[in-house]
Amino acid sequence: MYTVNRFGPVDVLTAGNGGVVPYGNTVVVRGSDAVLVIDPSLALDDDPVGADAVMISHAHEDHIAGLRHFTADTFAHRYDAAAVGSLDTLIAGYGLEPDLRDAMTTVMTDDYHLPAVRDGVVGVTDGHTFDLGDQTATVIHLPGHTAGHCGVLIEPAGFLYVADIDLTSFGPMYGDLGSSLDDFLASIDRVGEIDARWYGTFHHKGVVTGRSEFGIRLATYRHRILEREERLLEFLRQPRTFDEIVAHRLVYRPHVEAPWVRSVERRTAQLHLERLLDAGAVTAIADEQTGRHTGDAQTDTRSGALSTMSWVVT
Repeated sequence: MYTVNRFGPVDVLTAGNGGVVPYGNTVVVRGSDAVLVIDPSLALDDDPVGADAVMISHAHEDHIAGLRHFTADTFAHRYDAAAVGSLDTLIAGYGLEPDLRDAMTTVMTDDYHLPAVRDGVVGVTDGHTFDLGDQTATVIHLPGHTAGHCGVLIEPAGFLYVADIDLTSFGPMYGDLGSSLDDFLASIDRVGEIDARWYGTFHHKGVVTGRSEFGIRLATYRHRILEREERLLEFLRQPRTFDEIVAHRLVYRPHVEAPWVRSVERRTAQLHLERLLDAGAVTAIADEQTGRHTGDAQTDTRSGALSTMSWVVT
């Protein structure tokens, strides 16, 4: 179920729950010559517009759940196209522990109705433009959430779709193997520089009108990253192992349980520790049982051995 909200030539198909996961808000761009659908969500039960093309902002199940209803050519950034086309590749990108992969596959097939394989997903790059006649839709690469996460700028309508830079109080998510904290910060800054009339998100907030209001909300959203970092630094006032940091949780509340929670927390902790290490704010300490020196530990963090270290504020 969804309602249609119109912003010039752009329709936002707002999910009945406002776009809360597992649902989202699908964008439809109606040009004089063609119709583009962006991120068909679980709220759809058919192709409501006769789409000429479908653009997927990134490879996550909630953004492709409605794709089964469409026969039009499907596009995604080349870094995420393989995961849009393969359930195994999509699940592998979450970095799940082996015993959880079957549970995740069940969620994907039963709850999101994803097929094992979807042929013909076309990979595009930053700046790719869909010519819809009197409107164009230009892909803007906004990595961080995933390696291929993208927004879409519709002109001359002045509608910028920012996908999962979603302005939620929950904050940015960068827990996949292909996620990047530094890239996410840069992508947030990039969309803040784009002047548009409307800014659309896939979840929760829906559409924000005007660059000023969008900028305020974007700054609050960006600050959630820094708040997590501050909480981590406070926790590291005494030495903590990597597993203790993961259990402490930077992202999810303690009561939240799902197959992907631990993998998200591990990847998030890794990215923050790497960033703080580069800034000289934390020090890696080798496990006493290994007999290594701190200098060895610092080297090991660059070879992916963060989980064998303890960490403390410098």
